Amino acid sequence: MKIGFIGLGIMGESMCENIIKKHDDKVFVFDFVKPQVDKMAALGAVACANSTEVAQNADVIISMVPKSEHSRSVYEEVSKVTDSSKICIDMSTIDPSVSVEISKMIKSTGAQFADAPVVKSKPAAIAGKLGIYVGCDESLYETIKPILLYMGENVIRMGDNGKGLVMKICHNALVSQIQNGVNETSTLAAKNGIDILTFAQAISYGGGQNFYLDSKKDVISRNDFTTAFSVENEHKDIGICMKLAEESGLKMPGEENAKRVYDEAMAAGYGKEDFSATIKIVRGDK
Repeated sequence: MKIGFIGLGIMGESMCENIIKKHDDKVFVFDFVKPQVDKMAALGAVACANSTEVAQNADVIISMVPKSEHSRSVYEEVSKVTDSSKICIDMSTIDPSVSVEISKMIKSTGAQFADAPVVKSKPAAIAGKLGIYVGCDESLYETIKPILLYMGENVIRMGDNGKGLVMKICHNALVSQIQNGVNETSTLAAKNGIDILTFAQAISYGGGQNFYLDSKKDVISRNDFTTAFSVENEHKDIGICMKLAEESGLKMPGEENAKRVYDEAMAAGYGKEDFSATIKIVRGDK
């Protein structure tokens, strides 16, 4: 079974690299940034000139692109060459309603489609230990799960098309609120003479312990906001969450506050930094 991979950014690069290393057949790759394609080719992948070429050669076509409009563009192109022999898996984090539209377009060609967004960030992508939420029918899930396990260690089917993305958006919204709680309380502690590492140790003794603080305490203590997952990507996901909440008739005041912090972080020029850089907004850094 030949695999195609479209989108070799921060996450896609490492996800694709794991497929190349673990899969026993050809892997076809494309990205608009040619050095990323060349990097994968050096590992044994077959470089392609565009998404169409990937889709023509691959049995399973995987995409990992930034936004809804990018996924739509990829699959409008890919749909011209898909048929009943093809499976498409979009691992991008996009608007669930857009993904459902894409699934209908791809299925109309006879091909199968799954949304399979990922959780965790760059280190997990490198290690092949991502969490993956899948939206597709049960039979397709069983077919694609071995491929997804090249990239992740925890894979779960959430329901039909779009449901993987609903879960991903809920996950990232929760993370943003946990993060904001960490930002505010650790800053309050710092203003009263308790540093972030001591704060994190003390929190671990009680019910406030959380993965975000455990994984980010060291980088926050160093003010090292090297990007594993960017402010702009989380800002995008929060925007999708607020749209989904509106469509669902739900008020989310906690997420509205997280969005305000992210709006300020974007306005301050932190978009390309790691999403932990939002603490600078809470601290009032200049």
